[in-house]
Amino acid sequence: MKFWLFICEHKQYILDMRKLNTRFFLILIVAILGCAAYFGWDYLGEQANKVTYADFWKAVEANDVVSAKFEGEKLYFETYVTGSHCVTDNPHSPVLQEELMKRGIKVTVAKDGTEIISLIFDLIFYIFFFGLIFIAFRKFISPNTFKVVHKTGVKFDDVVGMEKLKRDMVQVMEIMKKPAEYAKKGIRMPKGILLEGEPGNGKTLFAKALAGEAKINFIPAKATDFESMFMAIGPMKVKLLFRKARRRAPCIVFIDEFDGIGTIRNYSGSAIETENTRIVTALLNELDGFEASNGVLVIAATNSIKALDPALIRPGRFDSKLTVPYPDEEARKKLVEMYTKGKAPAAECTPERLSREFNGFSCAKIESVLNGAALRAGQQGRAEFTLADVKAAANEC
Repeated sequence: MKFWLFICEHKQYILDMRKLNTRFFLILIVAILGCAAYFGWDYLGEQANKVTYADFWKAVEANDVVSAKFEGEKLYFETYVTGSHCVTDNPHSPVLQEELMKRGIKVTVAKDGTEIISLIFDLIFYIFFFGLIFIAFRKFISPNTFKVVHKTGVKFDDVVGMEKLKRDMVQVMEIMKKPAEYAKKGIRMPKGILLEGEPGNGKTLFAKALAGEAKINFIPAKATDFESMFMAIGPMKVKLLFRKARRRAPCIVFIDEFDGIGTIRNYSGSAIETENTRIVTALLNELDGFEASNGVLVIAATNSIKALDPALIRPGRFDSKLTVPYPDEEARKKLVEMYTKGKAPAAECTPERLSREFNGFSCAKIESVLNGAALRAGQQGRAEFTLADVKAAANEC
């Protein structure tokens, strides 16, 4: 069963490898057939008369040699009188070629079979090697690295709480829809918005809802998308992301885990720090390279603004720094109502009571605790989960 699961999960990878192997074997077969044709032509072609080297030299002295061809251990030549093609042993003399040329004989030197085979195998190696590099490069810098979401399917009504953030974003949405109209009034759209908050509080959901309300394109990315085993791939992906954003404008570029790529630059000289510095520099260049009127809004989510490079988050690059707080009591009630749909809470598990129990919990933790409480009740054969189940699930999270 595990084997079939592995096959299903890696189906595309296996298909890609099969295509690669097929291409490699086709190239190998063509190369082998080429070698066979080359040597077969020599073997089946016109056969030369075998003579001694002494007879060859007599013909040279008699000015009866038209041309001579040095090929490996053999010396082929053509005579005037008989017009026949002859072959003799190659003496490998360092002065023989010069002597023949002085006598006006056309001299050619052919590559021997060993050298040709070596060249063919060198060619196969380079095709295979650079083919692998090309495939790996396309894998890491694929145009499909960053997907453009045309409809997120999320609206502000799907985001519980964050009322202040929603109000702050209403005008931003209007500017994104009509940048030229607002430009006449001297108003520009913010280039970037930085969302700070603890994990699980809905930063990603809020960014999707903003794109959904504005009815514009949404390009999600995360810090790990810019990581690679190869140096300089990260900065190239930054350029790819912003190039795609400009083509799809108006759009929102959302970068999650921003502190994973925008940390304070460290010039220690290590490979990791050097790559991080290049990524930050690429981000600086891209954020400075487009105008707010282009209709591209960058929203970056981070757990800690203090960890970010100061040059990256200064005004003019990220104009707004907003905090995504833990849900307040009213928001927690709505979350409880949302996450208990389809579940069977006991009478004591009212939204008001649970909202007090969940004080200081993130949105994601509330969902996880309620799911854990329902799971505990099901394991014990009970249809409803109790407050004790909730507290036990909260301790496990």
